[in-house]
Amino acid sequence: MPEQAIVHTQDVRKTYLMGNEEVHALCGISATIHKGEYVSIMGPSGSGKSTFFNMIGGLDKPTSGEVYIDEVDISQLGIYELAWLRCRKIGYIFQTFNLIPVMNALENVSLPMVFAGLDSDQAREKAAGLLHKVGLGDRLTHRPVELSGGQQQRIAIARALANDPAIILADEPTGNLDLKTGQLIIELLLSLKEERGVTIITATHDHKMLAASDRVIWISDGRITRIQKREELDIRVGSIDEATAAPPSSSP
Repeated sequence: MPEQAIVHTQDVRKTYLMGNEEVHALCGISATIHKGEYVSIMGPSGSGKSTFFNMIGGLDKPTSGEVYIDEVDISQLGIYELAWLRCRKIGYIFQTFNLIPVMNALENVSLPMVFAGLDSDQAREKAAGLLHKVGLGDRLTHRPVELSGGQQQRIAIARALANDPAIILADEPTGNLDLKTGQLIIELLLSLKEERGVTIITATHDHKMLAASDRVIWISDGRITRIQKREELDIRVGSIDEATAAPPSSSP
């Protein structure tokens, strides 16, 4: 059976105007991500990986080009259509967690379900189940300030699953975590892919992601320099907690 594309970009370009100068953040990126894949977008700071990530997530619109989610060109959607798609198709995990500080874990996770129209009691019940899933069943009434960084990231993962998304977008999900906790978060994301068939797309500097990824998209200067399958990667140590890789050559 052929692989089913869930994300496809075609010649995506993004140009920002900084004073009188044009900055070309993306210079014609075309890529396809398949349903159920774990894909890492990697590159140095300023490479364009976060901009590309934002295009996939509908958080920004390209200057030109097309971005498809399930064959729908989201770059052409209006503000309300885009909000509907983001709410129901995509779960977001951010480096800074982005939890609401005055809400406890249960309230943070149930909020997206309420926005999507779920009854509040049903939302709370489902949120409790998701928090149990990520190992925080005993922290339902704790607010973010009462939790560690790793626990806050687990809440963010549970929240990302709130509306049963087909895609989880994780922006530097281990960036603010220590080595051991970062490893646990990667393993949790990998289990979601394997158990639920969720497509995981991360924008990251973290080479530990390589050991979990099906493919890695390397970006430099706003262009894809190479797309590598897991078995093609030069992993020097074959474990998630120690994995590093040689940088790819600049040829496509």
